[in-house]
Amino acid sequence: MIDEQVKLHDRFSAEIKVSFGARKKLKLNDFAFNIWLFVPNSLDINRFNYSKKDFYRDLRSNIRLITPVYLLRNIVWAENSPFIYLEKAFRKITSQPTRTNSEEYEYQIKMFLSILKSSLRDEVNHMKSAKADDLNYLVSNYIKNVKSIFEKYRDLYPIINVPNIEPGLIDFYRYGEEFMCNVIEKYSFLLMRGIKGADKELFENYKAAILSMVNEIIEFKKSRGYQVVESEQKNISSDFVHRLGLLKKYAESHLYLNVKKRRDGVLTEQFLYSIAAGISMIFATIIAFSVQKQFGSFTMPLFVALVVSYMLKDRIKELARYYFAHKMSSKYFDHKIAMNINDTDIGWAKESMDFIQDSKIPKEIIKLRNRSAIIDATYKTDSEKIILYRMHMHIDREKLNSTSPYFFSGVNSIIRLNTSHFLRNMDNPEFTLYFPDDQAGYQTIKGKKLYYLNLIIQKQNETQNEFRHYRLVLNRDGIERIESD
Repeated sequence: MIDEQVKLHDRFSAEIKVSFGARKKLKLNDFAFNIWLFVPNSLDINRFNYSKKDFYRDLRSNIRLITPVYLLRNIVWAENSPFIYLEKAFRKITSQPTRTNSEEYEYQIKMFLSILKSSLRDEVNHMKSAKADDLNYLVSNYIKNVKSIFEKYRDLYPIINVPNIEPGLIDFYRYGEEFMCNVIEKYSFLLMRGIKGADKELFENYKAAILSMVNEIIEFKKSRGYQVVESEQKNISSDFVHRLGLLKKYAESHLYLNVKKRRDGVLTEQFLYSIAAGISMIFATIIAFSVQKQFGSFTMPLFVALVVSYMLKDRIKELARYYFAHKMSSKYFDHKIAMNINDTDIGWAKESMDFIQDSKIPKEIIKLRNRSAIIDATYKTDSEKIILYRMHMHIDREKLNSTSPYFFSGVNSIIRLNTSHFLRNMDNPEFTLYFPDDQAGYQTIKGKKLYYLNLIIQKQNETQNEFRHYRLVLNRDGIERIESD
């Protein structure tokens, strides 16, 4: 199963998060994910001034494991609770502080933090859309579960507070403690904001209970020397934001796969280029032998024939290389990415980018693009340039299962597309419009000059073939918004 989320990452970048869910009972899982990007002709983006190298410079891609799904209450109370793995790793490191046990200890801390963050996000999103009648017990359970998680993690500290544990290992625990406090604080504030936006009366009912828990967290952070936000002082705020980023990267680093990217089809390419060289050599040799047989050795005709055959040999070689390269581009990808975790190869991914013509686009894509009649009338021969980005994902379920006691449903490919290249030839973001006025004769208002990049996404596997249409609305200042059908 493939799912995608498209959102604005920053002023100039769109983020496409693609989830590839591998089936539990299928050993080898294969997926195809395609993006057709329709670029207005006025932006002057084409194969001659926007190369593959430019595209991959604008495209940033990371592959990571999908965080295991836990309800917030199950983090504490379930039979497979992360705290079971945490306590086991903590006791093991105190009895045998080896490198292997140290790595497992740190891994379990990071897994707990990732699961907690994901669970808090899902729980808060659920409560923000819940009915008013349900909020009372949902908020009460949220506070109870969060307090239990907070206390249970702190209860682990005495296990490792022993002489044979190095300070560096204690630091791992403290990073986890600080990150836990930060995410609880963050999502509790987001919960209050969500309730306040939906119903101010409900917000007043639950504000005190949520704030009481948040204040407990903040006071604890102060007692441990962790940074807190208390004022508008810029230095404190910027330092705190920087610290948040570092802790986030630390807590999620174990989910990112070790990847090795290389060109796809290198051996085939070299073999075909060798054939091209052989064909050109055969041509030159035939010319040389034929002329030599006709006119003999050390003659002027043979000399001329050798020069001409040498000239043509290089051209034939280059033409054959170009022909084979063109044929390869339709069968091979630009890059092949090996995916590895804990020294186990769990699969691979391939990616490719090409400009393609309208005539080669499937009818379903053309229908979803739904060009307006005026666009086709204005640009009869070449209305848009079309970039096709292809990704093929292969996941070995058995090897993925062997990497951790947790169940990973698959991998996420997080794609960030920077649109700066597309903004260079845009007009000014504002356009003057006129309308009549009885006294002054006319008045003016400012209209926005917008451009639209249409994205058609196709998701394919053995049970799925779905399409989705998005529009990136841009002007010279960056991305205004992202729309979806």
